[in-house]
Amino acid sequence: MSVLYCNNKVHFVEHGELIAKVFQDVRLSCNNTIPIGKTRSFKLTDKLFSINLKSKNEQGTRKRKCNFLLREEVMMLKEIYNDFINIFPSRLKSKVNVTYDLLNTGAVRDLAKTLFEKTVFYHEGLTGGNDSDNALICTINGEEFLIPQRSRFYCGDVKESCTKLGGNSFDILIADPPWWNKYIRRLKNANRNLGYSMMYNEEIASIPVRACLSENCLVVVWCTNAQSNINAVKDIIFPKWGVEYLATWFWLKLTVDLEPICSFSSGSGKQPYERVMIGRIGNVENVPEDLVFASIPSALHSHKPPLLDLLKPYTQAKDPKILELFARYMLPNTTSVGYEPLKWQHISLYEET
Repeated sequence: MSVLYCNNKVHFVEHGELIAKVFQDVRLSCNNTIPIGKTRSFKLTDKLFSINLKSKNEQGTRKRKCNFLLREEVMMLKEIYNDFINIFPSRLKSKVNVTYDLLNTGAVRDLAKTLFEKTVFYHEGLTGGNDSDNALICTINGEEFLIPQRSRFYCGDVKESCTKLGGNSFDILIADPPWWNKYIRRLKNANRNLGYSMMYNEEIASIPVRACLSENCLVVVWCTNAQSNINAVKDIIFPKWGVEYLATWFWLKLTVDLEPICSFSSGSGKQPYERVMIGRIGNVENVPEDLVFASIPSALHSHKPPLLDLLKPYTQAKDPKILELFARYMLPNTTSVGYEPLKWQHISLYEET
């Protein structure tokens, strides 16, 4: 499990710990020529999660008007955080701090930038996977990647890839769409290799996912806090996909000292949380409203925490098949689709344990 601690309102998720469990017993090659028992273990470098208070950059934040619904949301999450931090066990707080308080802000930023640039690959049209029960180290175009057990990847356009997946029956769909935003536009202007192709809401809605999904499917979409995108998921994307909206969950992003990475804003500026919007096809029951999960975020851009341990209790399938769209990393039992599903699988992000 990736959930280190939970009370009745907040689950604290350990991103790094889950990935370390996935890559405990890695075979050294895709051709399985290494004898049984000859394995190695890896984890994401702890330095990627060395996010501290000095990493916050609130200078120059403009105060903007906040609508009533957002203000109520911010107040609710701030109260939930305060209640959570007051009862979070001190031994676990010390464990998290000792594990991840490793670098200063500048060093973390430099590491993230170096790894982002080092993992720019051109794999369009490449497909592959790992049907075994062991994770593998695979050499692809001269570079080494860690491939989880029982996983597949499709490199390329998401819409085109989904047409090739018709006939499959996935029990969970997770999507992290490339919403239009100013930060990515600036990245692309500075270096075209550092950005990705952003999509309009109507383009996301036109992805033919329905043919890939089981008759009882849990659908999860990462969404920004922009009201226009929230409305688009509810009013455009979900209806076009044949999905019924159920709930919104919140990812609370914390530092190594378990403080919010930035202040809860009274305006519509940057907040220390993101959201996932939950929907269903068919019979999916007992999904809680306003579930909050907290974690220390990775310093890598758009490196979201894994949600599988949180989602599986709400599916009917004993061993659910997962489809992830716009993926930048891979997980077991998951088919990962996008231009960069291998990006955060590159061996340079990992250290041997």
